[in-house]
Amino acid sequence: MNVRQVVPKDAIPSVDDPTFGTEYVGDDADDVLVVESDSAPAKAYPTRILDYHEIVNDALDDGDGTVPIAVTWCPLCASAIVYERTVDGRRVEFGVSGKLADDDLVMYDRETGSEWKQSTGECIAGEFEGRRLTVRPAATTTWETFRDRHPDGVVLQPPENARSEAASDDDAPAPVAYDGRRPYDGYFDGDGFGLAAHRGTADARSWERTDLDPKTVVLGLEFDGEAVGFPLPRVRDAGGVVTETVGGVDVVVLATDDGIHAFEDPGHGFEPEPGGGFRADSTVWDGATGEAADGRRLTRLPARRLFAFTWQDDHGPDAFFD
Repeated sequence: MNVRQVVPKDAIPSVDDPTFGTEYVGDDADDVLVVESDSAPAKAYPTRILDYHEIVNDALDDGDGTVPIAVTWCPLCASAIVYERTVDGRRVEFGVSGKLADDDLVMYDRETGSEWKQSTGECIAGEFEGRRLTVRPAATTTWETFRDRHPDGVVLQPPENARSEAASDDDAPAPVAYDGRRPYDGYFDGDGFGLAAHRGTADARSWERTDLDPKTVVLGLEFDGEAVGFPLPRVRDAGGVVTETVGGVDVVVLATDDGIHAFEDPGHGFEPEPGGGFRADSTVWDGATGEAADGRRLTRLPARRLFAFTWQDDHGPDAFFD
């Protein structure tokens, strides 16, 4: 693992006192990371805002109490992951270290200074070294889908007077215009991957395989020591539905117009429905929410949504559904 300091610590500021509302500054097609709760409105965290902050320290009301969570986003890896931020019974708060590990965000906790690789949730240095954060179920979808599926949902509001290195041409934080051009647009549209591709430097990484593009969107599942990444194009090529067993857990992975989603598989035998959705057990199910027309709901699984090159960095070249 190659760990390096790229920008100063906290030059990309985490959001530690998030506020929510119903108005959004971006576009319908913008990706948002969605966290649902049985006892509170769903929350959307737009990547348009996360580009400049990468971490939101928040809390989730799950009906049995408040669960501290960290909503995390690494733009270079397109890795959108929600973690519980309790370690060994201690509540921690995360910030952006300014370091990268294999082109992935390195977070640090403000309680001990320990450093954590964002894509795996593993502590790679410090008091908590070797510990792993618990992944929470979350979905990556579009703002349009979130607004349609969650009419009572709320969205993260842009922090006031924010400054971030991501808004700057150098390492010094600059004022953020959340409704302007996004800092990683060129990177997402380009062929390369990692920091070198983003900065246009000569030390670009190589990619040997031809069956997957390094920036293929993958949904990664990991249970009981087994890790399988489901590339979005492969799920779509399979008709939009893949069933598999990962670490003893039966899963169904559904590809929709807005992304890719994983749920516990109840064994219904899902088939794509003309006009949208998936038919199973005498009703139609929404692949983005897991909700059926008759009111039933699938159980969303904890997952990591990220680029293929990062999943391969973390789990090796054979850890993909084929």
